[in-house]
Amino acid sequence: MRALVAMSGGVDSSVAAALMLEAGHDVVGVTLKQWEGPDGSLPEAGCCTVGDAEDARRVAAQLDVPYYVLDYVEEFKSAVVDRFGEMYRAGLTPNPCIECNRRVRFKAMLDRVEQLDCDVLVTGHHARVTQDATGFHLRKGFDGSKDQSYVLHMLGQDALSRVVLPVGEMTKADVRVHAERLGLRTASKPDSQDLCFVGTGDYRDFLREHFPDSAHPGTMRDLDSDTVTTHAGTADFTVGQRKGLGVAVGEPRYVVDIEPATSTVVIGRKERLLATGCRVEEVSFVADRPPDDMNVDVKIRYRSPAVPARLERDGDDWVVTFGKPHSSVAPGQAAVFYRGDEVLGGGTITASIRE
Repeated sequence: MRALVAMSGGVDSSVAAALMLEAGHDVVGVTLKQWEGPDGSLPEAGCCTVGDAEDARRVAAQLDVPYYVLDYVEEFKSAVVDRFGEMYRAGLTPNPCIECNRRVRFKAMLDRVEQLDCDVLVTGHHARVTQDATGFHLRKGFDGSKDQSYVLHMLGQDALSRVVLPVGEMTKADVRVHAERLGLRTASKPDSQDLCFVGTGDYRDFLREHFPDSAHPGTMRDLDSDTVTTHAGTADFTVGQRKGLGVAVGEPRYVVDIEPATSTVVIGRKERLLATGCRVEEVSFVADRPPDDMNVDVKIRYRSPAVPARLERDGDDWVVTFGKPHSSVAPGQAAVFYRGDEVLGGGTITASIRE
């Protein structure tokens, strides 16, 4: 089997490439150039940097496999960065890593599988793909603290039939031990936590520079007092936020809602955040069809625990009703449906539902 390995320059994708070689497969390494500096080069900070590409190249050279850098800057800017700005303008809180996986990364890589005469796409994500008589299944990674199944929920049957996730059965510690045994330069490299197009700076500064209309000053209105103040821009806030509100009323306040049409940020006590459910758009299911049983567990943020919920179709969208009221539902984030360790699907939250 010939494998196209997405090499990000991190330890997980480095070990994924090594594991495929050890299993006797031919390997081709590839890195997507998705963002660039002012001179057209790879960025110096964030993820997908010039340093990451160099690490990937050196690991590929050490493993003695072909390696390519593919230019997808225009596709990424249009599908991810511009959408990032548009969503903040609309008062939403996007997850650009999910948008990248949905709209650019996996489509680009899977298109290249055949073009480079490969059979499968391999990534370093901590998740697992299994197969039985009913089809392919996407499951949580073995290491619960590093599980990345949430950001892969958009993958369907065709994609999963061609995707291999070698490190999904390993703990992160085991991945690093394997890299150290092989002497890979990425063995002790820390995981990147930065957005590739923002780097080590603040995303708010990026929005003000590239999407200035997302940062119009406006009014901050408190639902639980007569306090009305001003703010520097709705892009500075997300639903559920407590810190950095710039108000002092003697008790904690949280962002309850954002009204972009009037540049209004609504705040209130924590109980004001409680929602009975949420509306979700662009829903897809791993099985390419909804589950027979609409009782699921749902995660509404990457690091939030999954909670019991029920799904119901409403036209092209879906309504998620929580088993009990849940707080900090942020429109723009992903709602991902689980049953046990299996990912059923997910979509983008458009609104919370409050009684």
